[in-house]
Amino acid sequence: MRSDTLFREKSEVLVNDFVRSVYNWMAVGLVLTGVVAWYVSSSESMIQIIYGNSFVLIGLILVELALVFSIAGMVHRMSAGVATSLFVIYSGLNGLTLSFIFLVYTRASIVSTFFICGGTFLACSVYGWTTKRDLTSIGGFLMMGLFGIIIASLVNMFVVSSAMSKVISYIGVLVFVGLTAYDTQKLKYMAMTQPADLEGGVVRKGAILGALSLYLDFINLFLMFLRIFGQSREE
Repeated sequence: MRSDTLFREKSEVLVNDFVRSVYNWMAVGLVLTGVVAWYVSSSESMIQIIYGNSFVLIGLILVELALVFSIAGMVHRMSAGVATSLFVIYSGLNGLTLSFIFLVYTRASIVSTFFICGGTFLACSVYGWTTKRDLTSIGGFLMMGLFGIIIASLVNMFVVSSAMSKVISYIGVLVFVGLTAYDTQKLKYMAMTQPADLEGGVVRKGAILGALSLYLDFINLFLMFLRIFGQSREE
């Protein structure tokens, strides 16, 4: 009886440590992205380098995509240090490409939107963690919605319709709200099923993978909200 109690307590400690590590790394990524984005937006030379040449911007985006797919697809074959480094590098590069938001929107609307996004993200994470409903069934539907958003956004780059942009943003909010709850539930299962004798490096890689998923959910949800609530500098 006592051994069962000790095992449960040890399991709870492992789960809490794993989840804490995930959210800590997610926070590190978000802070780094925000700091880099703000710094770039304050430097005319950096703005000119990134946005003055479309090849540079496209190159940065391609490198970011390569990093995301590398971490998501090959994290188990990497060392913990490499996985962590790639995540940090990705967060920094994302700050470079997201610096445009400080050029397009007022800082007050960026801050207020960030808090709206933070509150929504927290509520979805709590739901994903506490619900007894298996969200696996909606995962495929949400991924189809995500691909639909990507395709519609590419089309709108040529059509340039403000109405279409709004529709994409509202649908995007729904999709990433669902993905946040879904990814949080996956994180919960990952935390609760990890063996107690795993090495620290293996746990770190799992935490980095979880942090990347939640980081992407938060960033994309923030951008969708910003399109809806953000106030343009030109207004």
